[in-house]
Amino acid sequence: MIYSLIANFAKVIFIIFGRKKVIDKHHIPNDTGFVAACTHNSWLDVVALGTSLLPKQINFMAKKELFSTPRSDQFFRSINAFPVDRENPGPSSIKTPVKLLKEKKVIGIFPSGRRTTEDVPLKKGAATIANLAKVPILPAAYTGPTNIKELFSGKKMKVIFGEPIQLKKEDGTKKDVEALTQELSEKLNELQSLIK
Repeated sequence: MIYSLIANFAKVIFIIFGRKKVIDKHHIPNDTGFVAACTHNSWLDVVALGTSLLPKQINFMAKKELFSTPRSDQFFRSINAFPVDRENPGPSSIKTPVKLLKEKKVIGIFPSGRRTTEDVPLKKGAATIANLAKVPILPAAYTGPTNIKELFSGKKMKVIFGEPIQLKKEDGTKKDVEALTQELSEKLNELQSLIK
């Protein structure tokens, strides 16, 4: 309930001020859970990705520090975030998203691991989780404002989706995590270049 209210409110704000445009939304899978893997420059691209997938709701991993008080814990869980210890990731770091994906839900991951405008090697989390859950990876890229000031100044906002990355090759053999991560990296770079 809270997720839908916040996401739809943000969607309206983005359309009005950022003139938000979603490109190739037809690539979003409808019959399965999937990992949505997006480029990451600021906190705004997290919200932009979530609003672009509506009416689907997205579940995000979030650093455990955000859940440190009862009030913040309740809020972040209400918007489909779940805590992860980034310094010492345990089995739940994998178990929780895999369980959600098998329930045909969506997991949002920013595989660069941090906010950056640089071309950095991707971490393997998206590929590992997708492989374990046996779901595709939906690549996405964002361009636009990186803070509230830029948003309200009218800087245009775009989100583009690529074709889902499947876990198997054309001959039916399974891709390993390294191959999936490399394919995802190439696709994200391609999408980012298309919307600049």
